[in-house]
Amino acid sequence: MPVLPTTPFLLLASFCFVKGSERFEKWFKGTSLYKKHLESFVKQKGMTLRQKLSILLFANAMMAIPFIFMDSLGVKILLILIVIYQYYYFFTKIKTLS
Repeated sequence: MPVLPTTPFLLLASFCFVKGSERFEKWFKGTSLYKKHLESFVKQKGMTLRQKLSILLFANAMMAIPFIFMDSLGVKILLILIVIYQYYYFFTKIKTLS
């Protein structure tokens, strides 16, 4: 989908693949990406403020590219709504760890 960044689909594909392959799960859980951004979420159902902000800022940077280059007002409004929902979800639904 041209509007959404690739990351949610990549994470969904990785999640599904991990469920089907123990070898991939072991490799993925050993990566620095997993340990830095996802391990605390999986184990404690929460993230530090720094983790939340780094994920959100990266996602927002990726969403800024179509926002800048798209001429459609409807797409720009949709992107703004997605960003607002991201921040709402991260700061109200995901526990902030110290």
